[in-house]
Amino acid sequence: MRRKLIAGNWKMYKTTAEAVALVEEIEKGTAGAPSDVLVAPPYTALVAVVAAAKGSAVAVAAQNMHFEKEGAFTGEVSAPMLVDLGINHVILGHSERRQHFAETDEGVAKKTRVALDHDLVPISCVGETLAEREAGRTMEVVGRQLDAILGAVSANDARRVVIAYEPVWAIGTGKVATPEQAQEVHAFVRSRITAKHGRGVADVLRVLYGGSVKPDNVKGLMALPDVDGALVGGASLKADSFLKLVHFDKQ
Repeated sequence: MRRKLIAGNWKMYKTTAEAVALVEEIEKGTAGAPSDVLVAPPYTALVAVVAAAKGSAVAVAAQNMHFEKEGAFTGEVSAPMLVDLGINHVILGHSERRQHFAETDEGVAKKTRVALDHDLVPISCVGETLAEREAGRTMEVVGRQLDAILGAVSANDARRVVIAYEPVWAIGTGKVATPEQAQEVHAFVRSRITAKHGRGVADVLRVLYGGSVKPDNVKGLMALPDVDGALVGGASLKADSFLKLVHFDKQ
């Protein structure tokens, strides 16, 4: 059985003090959770949050990284730098990175490969826009993005990848894919993984759903056979709402 993963992406929110206070609140509420728990603070708070979360059940991720080890890339952060901080996960190819910072399928795939090479767990994101869904291109777009990621890793390494399906039209909009829509795409992703790297890999690789996940819809989403957790934005910025997702079985 694939254990659920509830991951909180804090985006460009929280000062260092606010981030530490939040992760400490989250730590107190994770006992007995049916899921693994992860938070992704902004870069400025990573050191402090790693220290605050040490020894707890809360893992810490970065929100992005560059694929080069070092170099003249002003404003960027590398995999070795994240490892040096004690980070063990990194979110890659989030739709906001693709939309606002021109990230490409090829670049996300390259970053996924580099993350694995440095023993970071990549949470590599795929998803379609509203226009693409309305045009009936969801599987085409998700398939293309996913093929780039899977093509950059071996079957053995693919077991360590986490894929996050995030319908762009449902992020921060209050809209959420219906359970049928979410399951359809997650099943497609799983079948694509099977075709590329085999059933054994597809059976263990976790596929998260991201798109306006909230306490009132999380239980239904987590009950879907191919949904292995959630990549959460807004609902992860307060401990009470995030912990309700972590304890989705009680909602």
